[in-house]
Amino acid sequence: EDSSTNQSQTNTEATVLGEGDTVFDFTVVDKDGNETGFEIHTNKTIVGDALLELELISGDDSEYGLFVKKVNGITADFDVDGTYWAFYINGEYAMTGVDSTPIADGEVYSFKVE
Repeated sequence: EDSSTNQSQTNTEATVLGEGDTVFDFTVVDKDGNETGFEIHTNKTIVGDALLELELISGDDSEYGLFVKKVNGITADFDVDGTYWAFYINGEYAMTGVDSTPIADGEVYSFKVE
């Protein structure tokens, strides 16, 4: 593929997933710093609901909401290896959980292994 017409900061084409009227960008960064980009299409209003529906994230319910352990097939489990999935909005550490974050136009959501 020719990536010279690259308008994003990543060097990979985003994978388009889902169906719906709402579109947002979702990036996964693994423990080695590899980025995987997705363009999510959904009719959900909450980021977590859209990602759960597409099976991009999974985890355990806790008193603080969804505790994400697996993103895009990659597990980060603090109990096992001291890493965890951190949720970011526009590159800033999110103050809300993924399951309580409304999808906002133009915002980029990401999970990074920390």
